[in-house]
Amino acid sequence: MHLYTHLMCRRWLVSTLRGHGGHFRSFSVSASRRTVMPAWVIDKYGKNDVLRFTKNAALPIIHYPNEVIVKVHAAGINPIDISMRGGYGAATMAMKRDPLNMNQSGSEFPLILGRDVSGVIMECGLDVNYFKPGDQVWAAIPPWKQGSLAEFVVLSANEVSHKPKSLSHVEASAIPYVAATAWSSIVNTGGLNKDNSAKKRVLILGGSGGVGTFAIQMVKAWGAHVTVTCSQNAERLVRDLGADDVVDYTAGPVEKQLQTLQKFDLILDNIGGETEKWALGLLKPWNGAKYVTLVTPFLHNTDLLGLADGMMQSGVTIAKKVLKHLRKGVHYRWGFFAPSGPTLDDISEMVDAGKIRPVVEEVFSFAQVPQAFQKVEEGHARGKTVVTITKDQED
Repeated sequence: MHLYTHLMCRRWLVSTLRGHGGHFRSFSVSASRRTVMPAWVIDKYGKNDVLRFTKNAALPIIHYPNEVIVKVHAAGINPIDISMRGGYGAATMAMKRDPLNMNQSGSEFPLILGRDVSGVIMECGLDVNYFKPGDQVWAAIPPWKQGSLAEFVVLSANEVSHKPKSLSHVEASAIPYVAATAWSSIVNTGGLNKDNSAKKRVLILGGSGGVGTFAIQMVKAWGAHVTVTCSQNAERLVRDLGADDVVDYTAGPVEKQLQTLQKFDLILDNIGGETEKWALGLLKPWNGAKYVTLVTPFLHNTDLLGLADGMMQSGVTIAKKVLKHLRKGVHYRWGFFAPSGPTLDDISEMVDAGKIRPVVEEVFSFAQVPQAFQKVEEGHARGKTVVTITKDQED
């Protein structure tokens, strides 16, 4: 079935391209004749020295009729990539890749990292109607799938979206993963959207990184009042993005500075750790106010205890915290990344309308992937780190 689907898709692509004056586009011929591609892979978990460049990574193929193959033009690097390089979440990802546990341990290798992609559709499965070869697209790649630090990547069509027309591939690759994470946390979990955010007070703890710089712009575009914590040298950046109040965490205890401000309707916590102890006291009590943290023990628990026990431990932990804070009239929630093409469609419209812009801190070449990882690992981000995979006229 899978091979048949793939052959039919190739046949459809060939007939389509023959329709263009009887000539093949060169990219189709080269892709269809090859079985390998250049990529950065890891063969085991560890530090930066486990990253390996190869010209012989397996070329992805379409297994399901709703899949597309994307030629990668640019890829974004996120902190999750650093964590996954070290094995974080390996137990949960193995379950997602192999739900029936049929493969041997370590079958995920060689593993390609990279969660953001901007590129061009090369091939489509038989059930794909919304896209066609040649379309410029962007996507946030789920962590259990092979990533974008390669020439090609295969994705479900419902994870892909037409990229904003106003952005280059490099700019576009800075947005999808942080956008999907921020949207999931603020909209799905936090309950804010374009229709109910006017005059709401939002606090973003750790506002100068990828998720923070996106979240500031999104809730600001929806009419919210935005307060951000960051270091002094990031203040100008977050103000330019729309932050109303900026609290410098290097100028004394940040909780004391925040306690002098009006209370908040939503807190998005990118920092975790000690912040949980005091942040919920900044919410408006008995008013539906929510604290959403992106720093959760879920994957750590499943890595440590195995899937079943890890999920049970996580359930116990969050239930205790939810009940504890509910007694004080505020809501405690965990935020997670959720891949969604339709969400990226909405964000693409916001970008092309000038409401959201990419924040690219540094761009590396495909040969410099280890340096890009090093940069992200150092922390103190001012936006996103991007890798160019395919050099083209557009960028």
